[in-house]
Amino acid sequence: MNSFGQIFRLTSFGESHGRGIGGVIDGCPAGLEIDMEFIQRELNRRKPGQSKITTQRKEADQVEFLSGIFEGKTQGTPIGFIVWNKDQHSNDYNNLKDVFRPSHADYTYIQKYGSRDHRGGGRSSARETIARVVAGAIAKLLLKQQGIRIDAFVKKVGEVELEKSYKDLDLTQIDSNIVRCPDPAVADKMIARIEEAGRDRDTVGGVIQGVVQGVPAGLGEPVFNKLHADLGHAMLGINAVKGFEYGSGFEGTKLSGSDHNDIFVKTENGIRTKTNNSGGIQGGISNGEDIYFNVAFKPIATLLKEQQTVDRDSNQTVINPKGRHDPCVLPRAVPIVEAMAALVLADHYLLNKINQL
Repeated sequence: MNSFGQIFRLTSFGESHGRGIGGVIDGCPAGLEIDMEFIQRELNRRKPGQSKITTQRKEADQVEFLSGIFEGKTQGTPIGFIVWNKDQHSNDYNNLKDVFRPSHADYTYIQKYGSRDHRGGGRSSARETIARVVAGAIAKLLLKQQGIRIDAFVKKVGEVELEKSYKDLDLTQIDSNIVRCPDPAVADKMIARIEEAGRDRDTVGGVIQGVVQGVPAGLGEPVFNKLHADLGHAMLGINAVKGFEYGSGFEGTKLSGSDHNDIFVKTENGIRTKTNNSGGIQGGISNGEDIYFNVAFKPIATLLKEQQTVDRDSNQTVINPKGRHDPCVLPRAVPIVEAMAALVLADHYLLNKINQL
């Protein structure tokens, strides 16, 4: 399954150390003005080598559009694009050809396909998310016309956590530091924690929070394509993600129903709720309040230190991987979380338009 979405649909292709990563976007309405600089900025937020706390693989990640855009506007036809790989060090993976790296997809790919591309993980590499960011950027442009804004930021790195509500933060400051946390003091502590993991030749995980504002009431489906279920599906499909919660999430289980219920009130802006434990979604459908959610990322599995494992012949062996890897995936995953949220919201926006015909 290399496609995502029902109406606004992305099909991606490519491997980490292949010739390139690309995709085809189908279902994007005609006449949408395409801001190429914006799309490239989104890719730059994801690309490797952007700071001292990310992998030092050097890739320009320059997107090249092949179809579907003419004179700066979408044509309603499939939008094809590609980003060429330039800085592969495939030889770094030669010693891993016949061994299974702990917590990677090496073993499971062999079981499913009978073979695998060992160079950087092949199709299982997070480099595949380039296609998601390109498509997500176009989805953002579509949603922007409807007044919908999507932001994500690093909320937690290891034990270092941003305790403030997103409502008390200036979300325009997310990209003001290399870890993408809108609180400068907490950001410094997060950076120090990532640098510590790097010095130890280890990795560290954490949490990204996503916030979607300006969503009208009525997006989502009541049964099998509930809006929160599709968001969960999107987030859990990102490499290294281990958990998803929206609204009050797991903390809400500690409340009584009378404390958790969001009371409806009449305001100058129509019907609203006093609280938002529902996270902007009720019955699988948006209610007009902010949608907010948390995405948990594990410490990435590639460690630059010796580990025990087995090879394809079930022999015990030891690996000591080489290469260039992130000690923490979170700073580069922020635009990926935003992109996947945008794909879901754009899809449901278009689906809702069809339902209203």
